[in-house]
Amino acid sequence: MTETDLDAVIHAPARLRIVATLATLGPGDELGFPKLRALLDMTAGNLSTHLRKLEDAGYVEVTKTHEGRTPATYLKLTDRGRTAFRDYRTALAGLLKGTGA
Repeated sequence: MTETDLDAVIHAPARLRIVATLATLGPGDELGFPKLRALLDMTAGNLSTHLRKLEDAGYVEVTKTHEGRTPATYLKLTDRGRTAFRDYRTALAGLLKGTGA
């Protein structure tokens, strides 16, 4: 196994941090965009760019709504995203052990 066998969508450091953070939530649970941004200490633009790639891959679901008159964005890991992250962790553990998973 080589680094190229790892999921390139998740492997980028910022996206790995996003997926790992969202994976701590229970299935179906959501996290608000401002909270995720604060937890990861990322700019809104940078976080949005990486979320778009994760959303395009089907790993993250983005829900835009309003709370009163204020726009609100909520994020959650999809079942596909959870599976991809689990597979990524397994592949990475195998790579680190030198076993090829």
